Amino acid sequence: MIFNKIYLVIFMFLVVGCVDKTPITGRSQVVFISAEQERALGESSYREFLKNAKLSRDAAQSARIKKIGDKIAQAAQRPDFEWEFNLIEDKQINAFCLPGGKVVVYTGILAITKNDDQLATVISHEIAHAIARHGAERMSHQQISSGLQTLGNVLISVTAPEYKNIFNTAYGYGTHLGVMLPYSRSHEYEADAIGIYLMKQAGYDINEAVKFWENMKQAKSKTQVEFFSTHPNDDNRIKKISELVEEIGKK
Repeated sequence: MIFNKIYLVIFMFLVVGCVDKTPITGRSQVVFISAEQERALGESSYREFLKNAKLSRDAAQSARIKKIGDKIAQAAQRPDFEWEFNLIEDKQINAFCLPGGKVVVYTGILAITKNDDQLATVISHEIAHAIARHGAERMSHQQISSGLQTLGNVLISVTAPEYKNIFNTAYGYGTHLGVMLPYSRSHEYEADAIGIYLMKQAGYDINEAVKFWENMKQAKSKTQVEFFSTHPNDDNRIKKISELVEEIGKK
């Protein structure tokens, strides 16, 4: 009975998972959720979000978001996405793109983006997360983490049941700092790379990507410690983006 459970966990990893490659960067990834399921989740979450969100009444800025978004969406070449771009009245310095192409920009980030090229940096970065399926990949990694913990519990229950609580505490802490957070940072770096490529394809000045992230650094009250963060340290990010801009600019 115990070994049946072990085989079930192993079967889940070997059969259910789907190996895919991210666009532009070509990185191999394992995703358990189908693209159709992911888009359905994105659509549902987006409609639920809009119920409580306050759409901006600034027609000019809303049109600006849509114009820039449409150009980047065209560069992304995802005809299966139903693109939407909305400007939300909110002081948060933030933006996001849900699976299926539902893009939201908060008015708070407009003060940081000094021109259309810098705003394109934001939108292309968020679109990159969606087309690279980072959300689905992260959910899949959490499923793997949970499955491995289940497997560990089964083995410990047989061999050393007195250590079960210690194992769960250590495993939870270790995977959080050792896997989940660093993987989120790698997604951010990849979205930067894909986003800058999309910017160039859409005709925007990729040099403004560096300036935007410099603006973001200045807007923060203090520099974060990268090891305990889901986002890269500002200086590390700016350095990598500068290198990306130089590399992509030569192509």
